[in-house]
Amino acid sequence: METVSIGVFGGSGFYKFGENVKELKIDTPYGIPSSPVFLASIEGKRVAFLPRHGTKHDYPPHKINYRANLWAMKELGVKRIFGPCAAGSLQVNVKPGEIVFCDQFVDRTNGRADTFYDGPMTTHISCAEPYCPDMRRLAINAAKELKLPHHETGTVVVINGPRFSSKAESKWFTNQGWEVVNMSQYPEAVLARELEMCYVNISLITDYDCGLESEVAPTNVKDIITVFDNNLNNLKKLLFKIIKDMPDEHLCDCDKTLKFSRFNG
Repeated sequence: METVSIGVFGGSGFYKFGENVKELKIDTPYGIPSSPVFLASIEGKRVAFLPRHGTKHDYPPHKINYRANLWAMKELGVKRIFGPCAAGSLQVNVKPGEIVFCDQFVDRTNGRADTFYDGPMTTHISCAEPYCPDMRRLAINAAKELKLPHHETGTVVVINGPRFSSKAESKWFTNQGWEVVNMSQYPEAVLARELEMCYVNISLITDYDCGLESEVAPTNVKDIITVFDNNLNNLKKLLFKIIKDMPDEHLCDCDKTLKFSRFNG
């Protein structure tokens, strides 16, 4: 099997990426991933692309087999993963069409398989800094060079879905000071950390969430996809730029996550 060190998960509306694509079906101990993995050439580098919802958006966020998706990437040798996603804004200054490089998350999901370590080896990873600082720096620098409207930090609150938030829930999230709402960042980012892979979030803001302002219309999928499609080009330019500039070595400690996470007895 070909070894690939860079992985990209596709979000809503993002189902294809790269040239000279080779399709690879991978089975895992956790079942079948959302789709085959597509190996592509990006800026002279081999990249593994997997649309987390499937190629036809077959899987809603609460039904995605996150463990199989991450395991498939790990099996290919992936060390760094990009996790772009469509997301709603919880703050007036975070506008549709902008990008947020989240550095924190709040988990409001339930019932999702969110760890590889159910025993017998007890494992407690640190999630104080859930996103790779090295990859975030590269992503932010690329956005600056491309002059893309963006926010360097932000907290994403992850709701279970498939429904959107009520106005009361949305207003609560806003009042907490959180910037972004999404349905797929958890447990994807955590599972990557458990497998000692670097992971960066790229939240593409598609709409204002319903509780933000009284004049904001309720969220609907058609409008979200329209904004996402209009900005997909910017997302791809950003990913191409980051991948091109990415050095082989990395300065973070993501690959040492398990070193101080386990009981020895």
